[in-house]
Amino acid sequence: MKAIVVTDPTAGTAGMTLTERPDPAPGGNDVLVEVHASGFTPGELSWPGTWADHLGRDRTPSIPGHEVAGIVRSLGYGTRGLSVGQRVFGLAAWDRDGTLAESVVIEARNLAPLPGDIDFTIGASLPISGLTAWQGLFVHGRFEAGQSVLVHGAAGGVGSIVAQLAREAGAYVIGTGRAADREAALDFGAQEFLDLEHDELADIGEVDLVFDVIGGEVGSRSAALVRAGGMLVTIAGPPEARPAEGIAVDFVVEADRAQLGELATRVRDGRLRTRIGRVADLGGAVAAFNAPERAAGKTIIRVRA
Repeated sequence: MKAIVVTDPTAGTAGMTLTERPDPAPGGNDVLVEVHASGFTPGELSWPGTWADHLGRDRTPSIPGHEVAGIVRSLGYGTRGLSVGQRVFGLAAWDRDGTLAESVVIEARNLAPLPGDIDFTIGASLPISGLTAWQGLFVHGRFEAGQSVLVHGAAGGVGSIVAQLAREAGAYVIGTGRAADREAALDFGAQEFLDLEHDELADIGEVDLVFDVIGGEVGSRSAALVRAGGMLVTIAGPPEARPAEGIAVDFVVEADRAQLGELATRVRDGRLRTRIGRVADLGGAVAAFNAPERAAGKTIIRVRA
């Protein structure tokens, strides 16, 4: 099969190569998925699992990409809950070969049915951003209707979904970003917008929940905004500062079939949109990931038309 591989941890996306790889075979509780669309997060090239398996053994050349939408082509021994020919989407394990390929093997529990009226491109843009937003808000953030939520990067892949989910659930949403992101952030559900380059973060006042995707100085200054009993939730690593009378949580997203189903339902109903910036085929994937201009949204690789 054709696949994108990486071999050099220092080369970044410039080290990606389109090549031929052996067709994978599903093991116990696995599913072989014919990939129709794949999502890729550039940051994964710095993750240990891209380069080594769970025992720390080198596994290069490895295939990156962890978001997938496609069709089940075969089932491993003992696999339940899915069937051959079914449309699915989901999240590949961090330390196994990924989805920038014509086929991928994924644990069945990491996949959910993809409704027929959701395009594969949309399906592949949902898993990481959607599950991160859902888990940060409702699992780790313990969000309740009526709370105020500060969403950093509210026009980005994760932040735009956080803003939409929080607004629908009854939050007062304040988004942040660059000045150029204002209209997009408001369009995705933010009721206020703060320009991180020119406005004072402290002017926001106290909020119940901060969802941080940036970290560093922005994350540290945000901790002071969390009111007593509130939450700072971050995906940018352990926070350098914590709320004086609140809780700080950093987490790594996990696959969850039920949560994927909740996201798909909202997409079908028109209540949730993903932000896709660029779509390329597998042959153009390396060029797309190395394009000099920044895409406003996630790059999706359409493996099959």
